[in-house]
Amino acid sequence: MTRARHHWVLPTSLVVALALSLLPMPQVLLPLRPYWVGLVLAYWVIEDPDRVGLGFAFLVGLAGDLVSDGLLGEQALRLVVMTFILQRFRARLRFFPLSQQALAVGGLMLNDRIVTAAIHMVLREPALPSAFWFSPLTGMLLWPLIFLLLDALRLGSWRRR
Repeated sequence: MTRARHHWVLPTSLVVALALSLLPMPQVLLPLRPYWVGLVLAYWVIEDPDRVGLGFAFLVGLAGDLVSDGLLGEQALRLVVMTFILQRFRARLRFFPLSQQALAVGGLMLNDRIVTAAIHMVLREPALPSAFWFSPLTGMLLWPLIFLLLDALRLGSWRRR
C-alpha cells in the first residue's frame, strides 16, 4: 500500500484529536487529560516530516485555539515549539525503542506544560493548579498505543492477515 492510498489518516487523526480534547470529563480527571493534539502531531512530525512542519503545526494550533476556549495563539505557539524540538531530534527519536520514545515524548509533554505556564505567567493569567503537571505522565503512558494505532492506519497493516 502506498502512502497516497492513506492520505486520509493525517487529517482524520488530527480532527479526532481535536474532538478528544473537547470531550467533557469529570472535574477530578481533568488534570489527567493528555494533550491529544500534541501527541498526534508528534507522531506525524516523527513519521512524515515532509508533510508536517512548523507551518502545519502553527495552523493546527490555530485550529485548536479556535475550537477551545483558550487564548488565541497559545496552542499555536506550543505546537510550533514542540515541532521545532521534534524536528531537531527526529533522527534519534525515530530509532528509539517504543519505551524510550515514550519517555522522550513524556519529556516533550512536560516541556509543553512549562511553555504553557510561562505564557500564563507572562500574560498574568491565573496560576495553573499543581495537578496541571500530571498530564504529561498520561501522555507518556498513552504514547505507545497512539503510535501503534497511527502506524497501523498509516501503513495499512491492519488489513493484512
